[in-house]
Amino acid sequence: MIIGLTGGIASGKSTVSNLLKEKGFAIIDADIAARVVVEPGQPVLEKMIEVFGPGIRAADGALDRPALGKMVFYDEEKRKQLNEIIHPAVREWMMEQKEKAIMAGKKNIFLDIPLLFESNLTWMVEKTLLVYVDPEIQLKRLMERNDYSEEEAKARIQSQMPIEEKRAWADDIINNNGTLEETKNQVDKWITRLRLQP
Repeated sequence: MIIGLTGGIASGKSTVSNLLKEKGFAIIDADIAARVVVEPGQPVLEKMIEVFGPGIRAADGALDRPALGKMVFYDEEKRKQLNEIIHPAVREWMMEQKEKAIMAGKKNIFLDIPLLFESNLTWMVEKTLLVYVDPEIQLKRLMERNDYSEEEAKARIQSQMPIEEKRAWADDIINNNGTLEETKNQVDKWITRLRLQP
């Protein structure tokens, strides 16, 4: 089965992803894909420089993420342009990795996609698992984790679909408001209930 793992920024999705990885499940991570496709020399990076200008290329030839972030974060139109360049390449890379995992005999494969619902990518998966956290805890964790001001953290949270809305879309939910131990227990119960094997 192909399962879409998602959550909001600072919801603890990476924590759940790591717990699943420890159990031997194949995790294909959209964030890793997004890094791979913009490496120096990749056509995606060249296209981005064409569209957003040479200011997004760092001195070492790599993508200057902070410069790009500043440019697109508060500009809906530019963010859309960026997504149109990156998303097809990310999907292609993920599909290739999924095929490799199937060939390697993996029974259940997780596609870790932060913007699974926003990007209408549920067609890529058979089931969805949302890592949920209350909005006020999400804000607090993001501010602490990234050393953001409240305004910066809110801007990043608001660039995604509200987590309450994601709840309505998800097949299953892991509530990550509590301790790591509580989250682990929920993951274990969920795996048992679905009889999932790596």
